[in-house]
Amino acid sequence: MSEEIINNEEVVAETAVEQVAETTAPEVVETVTETVEAAPAEAVTPVAEAPKAYVAPEGTTPKGRLAQARQSFSRGAGNGKGGPRSGGGRPARPPKEKPEFDSKAIDVRRVTRVTTGGRRFSLHVTMIAGDRNGRVGLGVGKALDTQLAMDKAMKSAKKNMIRFNIDDKKTIKHEVSAKFDTSEVWISPNKEKGLIAGSSARVILSLAGLQNVTAKFHGGTKNKLNNARATMKALAAVSTRV
Repeated sequence: MSEEIINNEEVVAETAVEQVAETTAPEVVETVTETVEAAPAEAVTPVAEAPKAYVAPEGTTPKGRLAQARQSFSRGAGNGKGGPRSGGGRPARPPKEKPEFDSKAIDVRRVTRVTTGGRRFSLHVTMIAGDRNGRVGLGVGKALDTQLAMDKAMKSAKKNMIRFNIDDKKTIKHEVSAKFDTSEVWISPNKEKGLIAGSSARVILSLAGLQNVTAKFHGGTKNKLNNARATMKALAAVSTRV
């Protein structure tokens, strides 16, 4: 038999790898083992321990811990941005200025206007404005928005201001009466009995600064706007327009 000549490169490479593994593997293992044993203990990195669970002290609750955290934060703890003493946070608001006139809405009505395109709704507001020191006015405003209607009524009340010459007794000099439409009012000073009035007259007299006055309506109507106009007409007899 003739011997076969093997020229396959893959078979030759596998044979060479097996011979190298048989000759070098034991020596490599022994060398690595000796290196690990000779290494100092400090060079070996210890395994990190798991963090311990937080145990609250006795007598404390989650709410108590939250309150303590908020208190420390308000004192300026942390990064110094949240506490009021650390210079951070929203600045203090300036105090609100007191308005020149006190005002009160005595009547708010919804008015409907019928057109070819349908119904149009708007708001009708009647307001009284006064400084409680001898000035009072009546105004009416109408708009689609409530706030806009009140602004218009307030502007109208300032235009129609009347002034009183109030003395120390906070009353008028003599009795007066007036009539507007179906509303009729009678106003008279009283001997320090206080403000005795109802409906729109009480609001007008109070915002005007009158205290010892009696007012009474004759006519039986409950229309607040007519009652207010009758009261303003009666007071105009003992006052001067601004």
